Amino acid sequence: MTTFAPIFVPAPLRDAVSDDAWLVALLDVERALAHAESLAGVVPAAAAAAIADCCAPELYDIAELCEQGRASGNPVEPLVRALRARAGDDAAPYVHFGTTTQDVLDSASMLVARRACELIDEQLAGLAAACARLTEEHRSTPLAARTLLQQAVATTFGAKTGGWLVAVVEAQARLTEVGFAAQLGGAAGTLASLGRQALEVLRLFARELELEEPVVPWHAHRGPVAELAAALDAVALACAKIGLDVVLLAQTEVGEVSEAAGGVSTAMPHKRNPMRAVCARACARLAHANAGVLTGGEHEHERAAGHWHAEWSALSDLLALSGGAANAARECLEGLEVDTARMRANMSGDLDAGDTGSAEAFADRALARYRETA
Repeated sequence: MTTFAPIFVPAPLRDAVSDDAWLVALLDVERALAHAESLAGVVPAAAAAAIADCCAPELYDIAELCEQGRASGNPVEPLVRALRARAGDDAAPYVHFGTTTQDVLDSASMLVARRACELIDEQLAGLAAACARLTEEHRSTPLAARTLLQQAVATTFGAKTGGWLVAVVEAQARLTEVGFAAQLGGAAGTLASLGRQALEVLRLFARELELEEPVVPWHAHRGPVAELAAALDAVALACAKIGLDVVLLAQTEVGEVSEAAGGVSTAMPHKRNPMRAVCARACARLAHANAGVLTGGEHEHERAAGHWHAEWSALSDLLALSGGAANAARECLEGLEVDTARMRANMSGDLDAGDTGSAEAFADRALARYRETA
C-alpha cells in the first residue's frame, strides 16, 4: 500500500495485508510444514520443535529480508537462511524440507487473503444492512428513473437501492464461496523429495494451516488466485455502482441525496462533496486494475517466469482496495440524507409518480433476497 492508503483503506484492513502480516504468514507456513513432516515421520520431532521456536516474527525484519531477496527474486530464500542459522546444526537441515519458495509464498498468500476477506465480509454485511434500510424506508418513494442520463419513467428510490442491495449480497455470497487452498508441490510439483510420505505431508500441512487440500499443486494453474481476484473485483464493482449513483444524485442541480458528512473544499467552503462515494469509486478503479494482474495470463510449464512474481503486491492491493471500496460505500449509505421532496419535484411532468407498483415489487424482492442470506 502507498502513502495515501489511510485515505482509502481502514486501519484493520491495512494491517491485514501489511508487510508484518505477510511475515507472520510466511513463518506460519514454515512452522506448519515442519510440524506436518514431524507427524508424518519425515522430520524428527525435536527438529520440528526447534524450527517452531525460530518462527517468532519479532526475530526478523521483513524489509531486510526483501532487500536481501533481490538476488533470489523473493523474500523466502533469505528467510530460510535466517531460520537455518537460528535452528542449530541438528534442526537446520529440516528447515523448509522438501518444499520450494513458491509453496511458502502461495500458502502464505492464502493465509493473508483469508484474514483480509473476513474483514471485507464484515464491511459487506454493514453495507448490505445500509442498503436494506434504505430499500425498506423508500420502497414507495417516487423517483425519476434515468437512462442515458435522461429522465425515462417513474421508479422508486427503494427500487434503485434494492438493485444496490442485491449486487452487494451476491458479491458477498461469491466471496464467501471462495476456497483457500494450501500449496505444496516441491521443486517441480511432484514432492519427490518426500517420497512415499508426500501425500500424507500434504494432508497434514493443509490441516495445520486450516486451508483446503488441493488435488494437485497449483504452481502454474492459478485457479485459486483467479477465483479470489474475480470475487474481489465483483465486490469492488458493486461498491463502484453505489458510489457513482450517489455522486450523480448528489449533484447540485439534482440534489436528491447528500452525504451526512460531505467532504470539504479548500477553495470553496460552500461545497459539500460526496467523498465517501468518490472514494468507493476510486478504490474500485484501482481494485479492477490489480484484479487484471491476477487473472490476466497463463503461467509457463511448472513455474512462471515473472507473472507469479507480479501477483504478490497486486493481491495485497486488491484485498485492501476492494475492502476500502466496501467501507467507503457503507459509510456513505449509513449517513445518506435523502430529499424525497426534491426527488418528486425533479420528476418531469410527463412521469406518473403513481405508476410504481412494479418498482415497489422489485424493492420487496430485493429485501427478500437479503433476508435469505442475512
